[in-house]
Order: sequence, then structure tokens, then C-alpha cells
Amino acid sequence: MVAGVDDGAAWRDPLRLRERGFRGLRVVGDVHGDARGFESAAAGAEAGGLFLLQLGDLTDGGHDSPAVLRRIFALMDEGRGLFLLGNHEHKLRRALLGVRLRGMTEALENTLADIDAAPDRDALRARLILEIGRAPVWLRRGNTIFAHAAYHPAMLHEPSPPDAGARRVEPPVTRAIYGQVVAGPKRDGYPERLLHWVDSIPQGITAYVGHDTRSTDGRPWYTRGRHGGEAVFLDTGAGKGGHLSWLDLPL
Repeated sequence: MVAGVDDGAAWRDPLRLRERGFRGLRVVGDVHGDARGFESAAAGAEAGGLFLLQLGDLTDGGHDSPAVLRRIFALMDEGRGLFLLGNHEHKLRRALLGVRLRGMTEALENTLADIDAAPDRDALRARLILEIGRAPVWLRRGNTIFAHAAYHPAMLHEPSPPDAGARRVEPPVTRAIYGQVVAGPKRDGYPERLLHWVDSIPQGITAYVGHDTRSTDGRPWYTRGRHGGEAVFLDTGAGKGGHLSWLDLPL
């Protein structure tokens, strides 16, 4: 662990968060380079005494991915924030390491170019490789699950793998960062995403995720599965023509 960097363990203990002066959690959806929106979320969390938990996909879009990265790293250094592993982070790390990627996107190319043009590019690259490699894939707090893309039953019984961001994805990490998709031909370059996983959430459990822009009114989208569990989707299109959304939860 880098000196001064919070590894995320403390936030899961509400008593420790209360002892450190936090009043609640701010759960932030996909940022995709929306530096202005993320600054608003972070500044509001600090002003309100909230720990900021970002659900992954920090980059690839928007107007300033490096600024988003500097802000989340500053929050982590201060023990005030944490991000989960998203599919865009996992791909970004491989690109930074020089891995040849299938399906390189314009958004990722732009992120890499912006990092290379940054005055602190070497520090950003090194920090990204480190933090993505050890980022949590999912976190559980009581009856609440946080993940980037989707819930998997293993999240109720198993801790997040400590190095998932640094290796090839396997179940249940695949579900956590990519969600549930239809095998076969893609639509507009993207696989069709399914929500059957919502039906596997037990009653009394709520999963907070991003990844899918399911909202039709610009607000986080809530849905209930067949067994009574709930899913809350916080991706409202930040960095892709929409805006950034977040929810504040009590400890």
C-alpha cells in the first residue's frame, strides 16, 4: 500500500467512518471524464462530511479525464474516497501497459492522448496502473452491495478479489464489471445488455450499480427483481451527453 493512501477498508465499517467524522456515503455513478460534474460531487461530499464511493468508469469521454483522475486520487490520499473497478478502468490499465487491445475505442484513444499530454503524465500512468490493479470490484455494507455493472450472488459471501484489475477477468468479476450480455452479434458495436441478474437479488438486498444508462428522466433508475431485491442504476450519461448523478446514503 502506498503511504498515505486509504485502502478502502475503513469505509466499510460505519463505526470507523463515524469516528472519523463522516456523516454518510455519497455514491457516484459513471463519470466518463466529466471533470466539472465530478468536482461538484466531490466538493459537495466534502462540505457535507460524506465519504465518496465512485462506481467505476472514471474516464473515456467528457472534457478532462486527467482532472477526474487527480481528484479521485486526492480523495483516496485523504481517506475521503474510493473507486470501484469498471470495465473502462480494466481496459485502460492494459492499454497503459502496452497490451494490444481488440476493439480500441475513440474514447479510450482520447483518454490515452490526454494522459500523454498532461504535465504529470508519468505520475498519472504509474498511479493508474497501481490503483486499477488493486481496485475493489464490489463492496458490501450490510444489506447493500456496490458494483460497477451488476450483482452476482457471490458478492454476498465472498470478498472482492484483491488483484482483479491486474489479471484476466473471470466470474463473478466478469458479471461485476461487464454485466449480463447476449452472446452473438452486437448492436451498434455494443452487446445487448440484459437485466435478468436483478431477479437473483434476494429480498432485503439493494445493489447500487452504474454501467447501463437506463434512466429516462435524468434521475437514478430503481427496479425490483422477482425475489424482492432492488437495483439502483446511477449512470445517467455523464461524459456522453448526459449528466453525472449521485445519491447520499446514511451510515
